[in-house]
Amino acid sequence: MQLVSAEKSDLFDVLAYVTFALAPMSREERINMTRSRIFAPYGDNQQEFLAFVLDHYVQHDVDELAEEKLPQLLELKYHAMADAVAALGDPGTIRQLFIGFQQHLYRPQVVACITSSSRSP
Repeated sequence: MQLVSAEKSDLFDVLAYVTFALAPMSREERINMTRSRIFAPYGDNQQEFLAFVLDHYVQHDVDELAEEKLPQLLELKYHAMADAVAALGDPGTIRQLFIGFQQHLYRPQVVACITSSSRSP
C-alpha cells in the first residue's frame, strides 16, 4: 500500500485510487465516517464487541474482518465461547453480527466508485 501512500488503508482504497482516482481512506477514517450506520442496529453488548473488532481492524488490517478470525476475536474479548454467547446470542447470531456490520464500512466508497464510473464516457 506504500506505493500510493496508503499504508493505513485497505486494498479497496488502493484499487479505488488507481481505477477511479478516489483518495485513499485510512481504516480509522472509514470507521469514523460510517460509525453511526455500523452501530445503529445493535444493542450495547453488540456495539461493545463491534468496537473491539474495529479496534483490531484499525491496529492490524482488513484481515481482522475475515470470518476465520471470528473465533480468535471472541476468545480475546470474552475468553470463553459461553461468555460470548451470553453477551451476544447464539453462534448464528454472532456470525451474522460479524458479517453484517461490514457492509457499512465500504458502502460510501462503493457508491462513489459507481457514481464516478457512470460519469466516464
